[in-house]
Amino acid sequence: MQDAGFVQKAFARIAPRYVLTNHVLSLGIDILWRKATANRIAELKPQWVLDLATGSGDLAMAIQSSCPQAHVLGGDFTPPMMTEAQRSGFHHLIAADALQLPVADGSFDVVTVAFGLRNMASWPRAISEMSRALRPGGHLFVLDFSLPTLPIVRPMYVFYLEKIMPQIAGLLTGHRDAFEYLCQSIERFPSGKDMEALLTSHGFASATTKPLSFGIASLYIAQKAQS
Repeated sequence: MQDAGFVQKAFARIAPRYVLTNHVLSLGIDILWRKATANRIAELKPQWVLDLATGSGDLAMAIQSSCPQAHVLGGDFTPPMMTEAQRSGFHHLIAADALQLPVADGSFDVVTVAFGLRNMASWPRAISEMSRALRPGGHLFVLDFSLPTLPIVRPMYVFYLEKIMPQIAGLLTGHRDAFEYLCQSIERFPSGKDMEALLTSHGFASATTKPLSFGIASLYIAQKAQS
C-alpha cells in the first residue's frame, strides 16, 4: 500500500502541471479513456455520482457532460488538486479521504475513481468505503493503468514506464521523483482477475474488466448486491 502523506505532498507539488503532463505522457489517450468511462456510466442513468480522487476534475466533468441529469460530486484529499478542478470550471467538491468518506451509507448510484485507487493507503479499506457509499445495486467504476499482457506490447510499455516517462514528466513538472513513484506504483497495482477478486472480496457481488488500448489501462466495473 501507499504512504498517504507522501502521496498528498507529491500531488500538491505537481498539481499545476498535472493535467498537461498526463495528456503529454498518454498522447491524449487518457481523454478518450475518461470519455469511454463516462459513456458507460450514462447507460445507467444515475442521479447521484461521487468521483473520488477527483484531482483536477477531468472525469467528474466528463461524467457531468454525459449525464446532464446527474448530481456529480468530486472528492479529494489534496487541496491544490481541488483548486485545479475549480480553475477548470468544476465546483461541486468536498474534501474527502477515501478511507473514511464523509457521506451517509447508500448515498450514491455510482462511485468512480480514476488513477486514484492505486495511490490510496489501503486498497481493501477504500473499496469497502466505496461500497458503503453506494446504494444496493449501485456501481463502482475504477479506471487505472495496468500492464499489457500481449508479449510484444508489455516489454515496450514497461521500458517506457521505467525509463522514459519519469524523464519527460520531470522536465514538464520539475518533480521527477513524484512521477518515478507513480510509475513504480503501476507495476505493483493488481490488475485483471486480481483486481476483480479484490473488488468481490470487499463489498461487491460482481466485477468485470475492460482492457483499454491493448491493456495499458483497464476499466473495472463492480456492482454492489441488490440487498
